[in-house]
Amino acid sequence: MQQIWKQPLDISPFEPVIDKTIVGHMGIEFTEFGPDYICATMPVDHRTVQPMGILHGGASVVLAETLGSVASYLALDSDHYSVGLEISANHLKQVRTGRVTGTVRPVHLGRTTHVWDITIENAAKEKVCVSRLTMAVMPVAGRDIG
Repeated sequence: MQQIWKQPLDISPFEPVIDKTIVGHMGIEFTEFGPDYICATMPVDHRTVQPMGILHGGASVVLAETLGSVASYLALDSDHYSVGLEISANHLKQVRTGRVTGTVRPVHLGRTTHVWDITIENAAKEKVCVSRLTMAVMPVAGRDIG
């Protein structure tokens, strides 16, 4: 597979603020970077479950949007940035303990939009959630996309 990343595969510039954002609060950790995918994990614990003791669907969406947003950033040159435009998620299986792992891959990397598929799996590699994220690609202030 061809390398799609235009930025260094390095989240260290974000580390000083991660703990001050939902990413840190939810315990999301980036674990793997490939030529066209990124993986991250999230615990299933008091921060991420709903009152019935199962993984909250909103927590899965946070993991999905985090993965897609980081992927979109890394796939853009420094003259552009991206913002979330739409996300959908189908919750397929309950999880009560452990960690879930999300993997993001591109569907479309266009001039004005990126579309990403995110699959979240439990420790047994069973699909827990499938999500699709659309990102709007924007020029950095003072620059035109065209």
